[in-house]
Amino acid sequence: MPAEGATPVTIETQTTPPRAVGGVGVVIEAVCKEFRARGGPVRALDGMCLRAAPGEVVAVVGPSGCGKTTLLELICGLMAADTGTVSCDPAVLMPQRDLLLPWLGALDNAALALRVRGLSRDDARAAAAPWLERFGLKGFERARPAQLSGGMRQRVSFLRSLLAGKPVLALDEPFAALDAITRAEMQGWLARVLDAEPRTVVLVTHDVEEAVLLADRVIVMSPRPGRVVRELPVDLPRPRRRTEPGIVSAREAILEALGVRA
Repeated sequence: MPAEGATPVTIETQTTPPRAVGGVGVVIEAVCKEFRARGGPVRALDGMCLRAAPGEVVAVVGPSGCGKTTLLELICGLMAADTGTVSCDPAVLMPQRDLLLPWLGALDNAALALRVRGLSRDDARAAAAPWLERFGLKGFERARPAQLSGGMRQRVSFLRSLLAGKPVLALDEPFAALDAITRAEMQGWLARVLDAEPRTVVLVTHDVEEAVLLADRVIVMSPRPGRVVRELPVDLPRPRRRTEPGIVSAREAILEALGVRA
């Protein structure tokens, strides 16, 4: 179902920007990362290992403060590891908040990624416009963020990330701020988008069910300092329904690995 006020989503197989195909994906080996704090150094990651093959969707779940966002920033080259190795195709980070510029309309917010790539304003608008229609936002090109629903804002934010043209998408709790109904709609929407426009995706989420619905593999992290405590393949056909026995079973296995008991 589309977000409130949006037109139905139609995802085409053709693309406007060049399809981003990477050759490495994401390879993180034995990474440690510490931060300075008033009470002394805080180790966020300790021997963290993660791999995502080109075109694979990997979800990362774990307790708050276990280093999940730090992991995404390492993948995107926004910081360096203290020890270990990080080898990734070029990546773009979609943060928890949509960070849309309030004085720009939806089209210009989405086109910012193309402006950064060197296109003129007119060329960036022309390239981004067909994508807004395909993302169910036709008629909202000039609407400013305050005039858009939460789901519509997240679509614009995701489109901006997609138009950056990077092979790797690092998604940091992209739907955390949405209500339950809109979040469920956006999960289905994202699954359809990634089916039509494959990317290597590392998705950080606190929503275990979301991880199972979207990912090819789920990585479970320990409390800080973060390290992998379990890796669960999700070998289920798409589209997936949250009531399927395989989804329920995988969700329970992840919760058990997190130490959550019913």
